[in-house]
Amino acid sequence: MSSSTATSSGPSGTQWTYVTWLICIIAAIGFAFDIYELLMLPLILRDALRELIGAAPGSPEFNKWLALLFYMPALCGGIFGLLGGYLTDRFGRRAVLTWSILLYAFSAFFAGFSTNIYMLLFFRCTTFIGVCVEFVAAVAWLAELFPDPKQREKVLGYTQAFSSIGGLMVAIANGLAVQFSANFFEISIPSFLAGIFGQISDVGQHAAWRYTLMSGLIPAIPLIVIRPFLPESPVWSEKRKAGTLKRPSIAALFAPDLRRTTLITTIGFACSLGAAFGAIQQMPQIVPGLKEVQAQAKVAGEKAVADAKKNGETNEEKLAAKAKAASGSYVQKIASEYTKVQELGGLVGRFLMALALAGVIFWGRTLRMFQIVGLIALPLLFWFFLRVENRTFFEINLEAILLGKLPITTMSLGMFLIGLVTVAQLSFWGNYLPHVYPVHLRGTGESFAANIGGRMIGTSAAAVTAFLAGLLPYEGGPLKYATAAAVVGGICYLIGFIASFGLTEPKDANIKD
Repeated sequence: MSSSTATSSGPSGTQWTYVTWLICIIAAIGFAFDIYELLMLPLILRDALRELIGAAPGSPEFNKWLALLFYMPALCGGIFGLLGGYLTDRFGRRAVLTWSILLYAFSAFFAGFSTNIYMLLFFRCTTFIGVCVEFVAAVAWLAELFPDPKQREKVLGYTQAFSSIGGLMVAIANGLAVQFSANFFEISIPSFLAGIFGQISDVGQHAAWRYTLMSGLIPAIPLIVIRPFLPESPVWSEKRKAGTLKRPSIAALFAPDLRRTTLITTIGFACSLGAAFGAIQQMPQIVPGLKEVQAQAKVAGEKAVADAKKNGETNEEKLAAKAKAASGSYVQKIASEYTKVQELGGLVGRFLMALALAGVIFWGRTLRMFQIVGLIALPLLFWFFLRVENRTFFEINLEAILLGKLPITTMSLGMFLIGLVTVAQLSFWGNYLPHVYPVHLRGTGESFAANIGGRMIGTSAAAVTAFLAGLLPYEGGPLKYATAAAVVGGICYLIGFIASFGLTEPKDANIKD
């Protein structure tokens, strides 16, 4: 960086220039849309599957594709994400970060044009690949930019907090898509591609789930503008120029001095994401079982029928379709509201973790403070989800353009707490992993824990929950999913808590090694 560049210095460590600000901004955008892209699926899945395969929620066909759409992208993301970590160490942090963001942004956009389930699955896989690679490149980049420990932990913690803002943004985007989808432009496949992909049905041309997916293109816009001003990681660049940068190797992760670290971080990351995907992300499948939601959905359907009759509609099939659509939109809206509450909890959790790690003495103890709360609260919350009264205390109206109406209920308070302690753990791993691997293995090591552990193993908890829900004898899909979420999420928390005692205490010198 040029010495002539205007700078402002923090209390210690790296001076803040416009370049360091740009790097933090693009990393924060990347983190935000990582989660934005991933959390689209739980919000759009019910409507997408009903349109593309005609399966009713809770049916064997629905559960099969739900499991596939959760796990196949994660499997591809894990495999190619590990390759991305290797490429991050081999060719640098900046290039890999840039191309990974472009990949997931354009993949999400084209997924909105899906005319069959296989097309949606393909683009969800490429979206996941981009997300898995981006996280690793961004974390390594930021860690190497800030050598001062306190400054580094704050920067990593606060930029990762934008992940929860991304979760909040996708809930808002989905709510807006539900509210205004009929007024948007018509979604259709260009005529020269229609012979290959087919045409979108008349019903799907204004479907809210398509607009939600297409909004994933947003992060590509600032990236294209900012990309020319972004430098490479100074630590990585200096070692490469000096000829001291060793070649990365997956086998090196299992050398005697790193084997324990690799295994424990992989298990820990898997459990953190397992609790998120196996329990928290099942909310859209569980919300329809809430008694007050069922009652209000029925009212919404009846109102839609009454309005249609006033306009002269008499066809019973069309009236039934309008009632079903209106009820479904209401349920999706409420699921979106619960997602907002959970993501607000996650946002608070990430900031609390950032503050805790800024003065960290014992990393394992810091992690366990959050794990203990989740270990008790998550199984209790989901086990009693549909078995006790979901009491409404009050409602916060923040206007539709921001957060809409946030229900403050027994369940939403519980979701806020579970979101806080679970999502905070994801920030923990983002801060911890750069400390325990040398420069030439940093991307590879982070990628192994985050992608093999987190994406491939951890997110498979969603498929396990769906499978377990199909085996349970209860009547009604929501109760099955709530019970399965309690079991799977509780097991993930227990294993993660036990594994945390095997964490090694990192040395700050590793950032420059």
